[in-house]
Amino acid sequence: MKNAVDFLTGNLVLNLSILAWAMAQIIKFIITLITKRKLDWRHILSSGGMPSSHSAFVCACAAAMGYMYGWASPAFTVAAVLAIVVMYDASNVRRAAGEQAKILNYIMDHWTEMKPALFGKELKEFLGHTPFQVFMGGLLGIAVGLAGAYLCA
Repeated sequence: MKNAVDFLTGNLVLNLSILAWAMAQIIKFIITLITKRKLDWRHILSSGGMPSSHSAFVCACAAAMGYMYGWASPAFTVAAVLAIVVMYDASNVRRAAGEQAKILNYIMDHWTEMKPALFGKELKEFLGHTPFQVFMGGLLGIAVGLAGAYLCA
């Protein structure tokens, strides 16, 4: 499976992480297509939504590192800690920022008297993830990381 490693970056763990991210983005696009019945190409590269591509990316990295270098290795430890921080951020900090953006957008839409130039641009509300979206992205990443490391190592 040397060709799988040489493809893209030449680094199996990074390739698997990118694959998990891309799969999550495609799944996100398909879910939007099915649920909203419209082609929304913004979901191919956007953050937020189901499943979390951030979680898929870091969990693929951690799973592949654990499988390849051992579950007690320092490499897996660093990757797992990074994954936990990213998933916490996705489901808490970025989600809270998205909720604040919804409120601010509502205020700006209903600001009838004066609209300063500051209110001309709508804020991005689709920043974070629900815990379920993070969990599903993590599962996708673990599956890609373990399967890819098993098949290519």
